[in-house]
Amino acid sequence: MFSMKKNRLGSSELMVSEIGLGCMSLGTDERKAVALVHEALDRGVNLLDTADLYDSGLNEEFVGKAIQGRRDHIVLATKAGNRRIPGQEGWVWDASKEHIKSAVKASLIRLNTDYIDLYQLHGGMIEDPIDETIEAFEELKQEGLIRQYGISSIRPNVIREYVTRSSIISVMNPYSIVDRRAEEEVLPLLQDHGISMVARGPLASGILAGDRKLTKGYLNYDLEDLRHLREQLQRLVTSERSLSQLAIRYSLSNPTVAAVIPGASSREQLIQNIDAANIPMLVEEEIQKIRRLSKPNQYELHR
Repeated sequence: MFSMKKNRLGSSELMVSEIGLGCMSLGTDERKAVALVHEALDRGVNLLDTADLYDSGLNEEFVGKAIQGRRDHIVLATKAGNRRIPGQEGWVWDASKEHIKSAVKASLIRLNTDYIDLYQLHGGMIEDPIDETIEAFEELKQEGLIRQYGISSIRPNVIREYVTRSSIISVMNPYSIVDRRAEEEVLPLLQDHGISMVARGPLASGILAGDRKLTKGYLNYDLEDLRHLREQLQRLVTSERSLSQLAIRYSLSNPTVAAVIPGASSREQLIQNIDAANIPMLVEEEIQKIRRLSKPNQYELHR
C-alpha cells in the first residue's frame, strides 16, 4: 500500500492527499472507471471529486460502487447547483435552498453513502440568493448529511462573497502554469481567510501533458505561444520528472493549494499523475523561472 502526503482542507478536520482524482474523465465504462478509482486509492489517493452533473449522475454511481468497503478512508467530494428539467435537454442553474437540499439526497443515493465529506456549489452567480444558498449548506452540516462545504467557481466576485459570508473551507479553481489567474486575486484572498484551494486543471486539458498535440490557443496564449512555452519547459524536465509532473508540482507549490485533482482516463495517465507525489517539491528558483517563462493572466469577466 502506498502513502501520500496529506494536507488539511482549510481549518477543518478533513485531511486530503495532495494529489486527488478528478473523476469527471473516468468515462462511461463501469468496469474501467471502478478499476481506475481502485488504482488511485491503492496508490495513496484519498480525495475523490465528482459531481451530479457528470454523465447525468452516472459518474457518482461509479464512484459509489468503487468506494464500497473503503468509505472510511476517503474524502468524498461532489457538487450541486445544476438541475435537470424532465423532458428538456441539458441543465439549468439553480442555487436555491430547495434544490440543494433535494440534490444532496439524490447524490447520497447514487454514491451509496450516508454522508458527503465536501459538498460544493458547482459554480455560482452574483445574482444567486447567496444567503439562502449558504443556509442550505449550513443546515446540511447540522443534519449530518455533509461534513463541510465549499464552492467550485472561477468568478472572483462570487468567491469574495462566499469567503466573507460563509464558512466554506475550500474553493475549487483552475490553476496551472498556463492559467495563473488565481495568483493575483484568489489565492491571496483564500490565504488571508484560512481557506484552501483545490486546484483543478493542473495539466490544462493536456497542454502540459507533453505528449498531447497542440491544436489551438488557451486563454491569453496563441498556438505559437504554447508551443514555445512547452519547448522552454521541456528544459526543466529531468529523468526524475516529466512535464506533467513538473506542472502538477507547480500547482502544488502555492501553500494555499491543499490538493490538485488531475483527471485520468487511462491507468498510464493516472500513475503518471500520482507519481508526481514522489518527486521533490519545486524550489523557489524553479518556481520563479516557470513564472518568467509563462504569462500572468487575469479574470476578464465577473469583475
